Amino acid sequence: MMKKMGFGIIGCGMIAGFHAKAIAAAGGELIGCYDTFPQAAEKLAKENGATPYQDLKEMLANPAIDIVTIGTPSGAHLDPAVMAARAGKHVIVEKPLEVTLERCDQIIDACAKAGVTLSTIFPSRFHPSSIQLKKAIEGNRFGKLTLGDAIVKWYRTQQYYDSGNWRGTWALDGGGALMNQAIHSVDLLLWLMGPVAELTAITGLLAHERIEVEDAAVASIRFKNGALGTIEATTAAYPGYLKRIEIHGTAGSAVIEEEDIIKWDFAQAQEEDAAILESMAGKLSGGGGAADPAAISYKPHAKQFADVIRAIETGGKPLIDGLEGRRSVEVITGIYESAKTGKPVKFE
Repeated sequence: MMKKMGFGIIGCGMIAGFHAKAIAAAGGELIGCYDTFPQAAEKLAKENGATPYQDLKEMLANPAIDIVTIGTPSGAHLDPAVMAARAGKHVIVEKPLEVTLERCDQIIDACAKAGVTLSTIFPSRFHPSSIQLKKAIEGNRFGKLTLGDAIVKWYRTQQYYDSGNWRGTWALDGGGALMNQAIHSVDLLLWLMGPVAELTAITGLLAHERIEVEDAAVASIRFKNGALGTIEATTAAYPGYLKRIEIHGTAGSAVIEEEDIIKWDFAQAQEEDAAILESMAGKLSGGGGAADPAAISYKPHAKQFADVIRAIETGGKPLIDGLEGRRSVEVITGIYESAKTGKPVKFE
């Protein structure tokens, strides 16, 4: 029997609690916790029977730690990720991988040079409903894909942005409703529809104060397969609704609302369709973060952590590696560029 994988957590804010639960559920063991605020590391360590560290190098030198998860502010992922890779630790980074493509590439290169596994956290891909949708697309059940939409109409109070001086900044948040909240749906849309050929976008700061970034954004997309699509994202839609992914084609349509499949319509019905629709309804866990960022489940994180452990043990590749994590950052930064210049952005 293989030993449990030892984990260290870097960044002990809100998301770290989900990481700790996911580590245990995935069969790992939390060994150490580090944060620039020692009391945060001490609290998380005490709650999970781990050791708090005030020196990151010391934690990374612990041979019992095989994997580190990084939950620092988005624009502060680069340095700890590179340090962990150089220390020979496998690296799991909360979304986004980083806030610019250059910084993403530095993480990817460091992990490649060190020969360690890198994964970016996008747990929505592990929902059974997302997997069913991907399977249907690969099985050509939609016919020719025509439209793919990601819709994230959430709500965040002014107090949310005021709660941390990094929130709503370009340097550490990397953006607003798109980079911080809707990136999960952007990743899922790209996974399902394939890469983007070009886009045009507008963004706005409509309802919040004292932040640098957008709280509303709309992008029109042409995918490389010829299909069109939209991305809508906001944190200014009271009271906040569940996120949606809509996929349409010449032979079928499907809609996911949070984790539920609420539409599953195909020209050529199959025997399992009724069972899929029935089994994939009522899957919602919490409020999906629509109004409360803490109202999510740790279970999809646990599935992704288990996937990373599998990849390490078998010498394979995780479902969401560094390059996969880079894709959504590329599209979102492209949206910001288009909104800034008023011109379409094309992708190689």
